[in-house]
Amino acid sequence: VQLQASGGGLVQSGGSLRLSCAASGFSSDYYTIGWFRQAPGKEREGIACIDSDGSTYYPDSVKGRFTITSDNAKNTVYLQMNNLRPEDTAEYYCAADLLPICYDKRSYDYWGQGTLVTVSS
Repeated sequence: VQLQASGGGLVQSGGSLRLSCAASGFSSDYYTIGWFRQAPGKEREGIACIDSDGSTYYPDSVKGRFTITSDNAKNTVYLQMNNLRPEDTAEYYCAADLLPICYDKRSYDYWGQGTLVTVSS
């Protein structure tokens, strides 16, 4: 099982980015995929997940600004991030597992490397 996160970069406040999480070695049809982020000195926090039924979940901090989608044909999950704020600056990670608790990083066994998002004010 491998996950490859990409799409991070530098963007101005109010801008947008789309992150990608390409999965290999398993089918995203059956797994829940979560996106997490970790800012310097802070805990890694869950910000979005999509389960095998296509249901999505977001915490209030990103609801209405971030959208998680899945392209099962490409085995890739995307995180569209709009109206970015400086406080969204963090390393972003995708993770996968069969039946995780959506925002609980401890319940995911498979992780991709991070992709850095920097939002300037």
